[in-house]
Amino acid sequence: MTTAPATSTWVSGPILGIETSCDETAASVLATDGAVLSNVITSQHDVHQRFGGIVPELASRAHIESIEAVSAEAMRQAGLAWTELTGIAVTQGPGLAGALLVGVSYAKALGYALNIPVVGVSHLEGHIASAWLKDPAFPLPSVVLVVSGGHTHLYYKQPDRHCRLLGATRDDAAGEAFDKGAQLLQLGYPGGPAIDRLARQGNPEAIAFPRSHLKKGSLDFSFSGLKTSLLYRLQVMSELSQVERLADLAASYQEAIVTILVEKAFAAVRSTGVHALAVVGGVSANSRLRTLLEQRAASESIYLSLPPLAYCTDNAAMIAAAGRHSLQAGFSGTLEIDAQASLSCS
Repeated sequence: MTTAPATSTWVSGPILGIETSCDETAASVLATDGAVLSNVITSQHDVHQRFGGIVPELASRAHIESIEAVSAEAMRQAGLAWTELTGIAVTQGPGLAGALLVGVSYAKALGYALNIPVVGVSHLEGHIASAWLKDPAFPLPSVVLVVSGGHTHLYYKQPDRHCRLLGATRDDAAGEAFDKGAQLLQLGYPGGPAIDRLARQGNPEAIAFPRSHLKKGSLDFSFSGLKTSLLYRLQVMSELSQVERLADLAASYQEAIVTILVEKAFAAVRSTGVHALAVVGGVSANSRLRTLLEQRAASESIYLSLPPLAYCTDNAAMIAAAGRHSLQAGFSGTLEIDAQASLSCS
């Protein structure tokens, strides 16, 4: 996150959040007390579906076409005039460079016109902040698992709200593994929701897929071997067998991903000695993952935060929430911020 120390007292008020890190154009307004007044998202799934994945240049163009209307709709739903805003939070990174640039440029122009601070937010910190959007009582310190199409990271969230990285994927992110698995199974894009739907009709124990634990005690993840295992499995199956066992393949493949996520998350809880776990990001919307997390948390008396589905995938409410914390901590934004495709979490 790029911010500068405040030079004057900042008065809390409504904040506009803007998110354009990948293939969703989103804007959200948070009230003075942090309540979500609006959360508008325009998806680009139709743009990228025929390519089986996100095309960066097309994503940037779609953001340019949508961002003004999406932001205006967020303000309309919030019932506020532009002049009532007291700050803007925008995703600065990580993400697609061109897509990020659209959001950052728009936020800076708007901030300049309204003479209000603009704060750059890490997309990862935004996902982490989503744990508190509907659950302000969620405690600190805690463990947070950020799991999405581009990220699988375990963090220790300290009482001062800074993050310490505990583990991360060494290759594919969990969401990427879902998308690649869905491609192999010819389920279309986006792959995660497609596998989730089909898996409900299958047996998660029907096919033995590998679980990569890495070395003992490691909190890192690896999913590339699982994808390869699915590929090899399909190569030795007839087309008829693939069709007949498609639901079982989806359920078993999904189970291999989510069980590792659950095991590593609760291992992090044990190793840090905390009693609170949040799981955020697009993959946290997976129904099987949510079920296993809830069962495990109940059995181990762990305080679990799972954001509502609207705050799991990329959205601007989480960006506004993260920016609000920064502004309230005594930082004022700067118009010198720029998009950073590889920005980390602080």
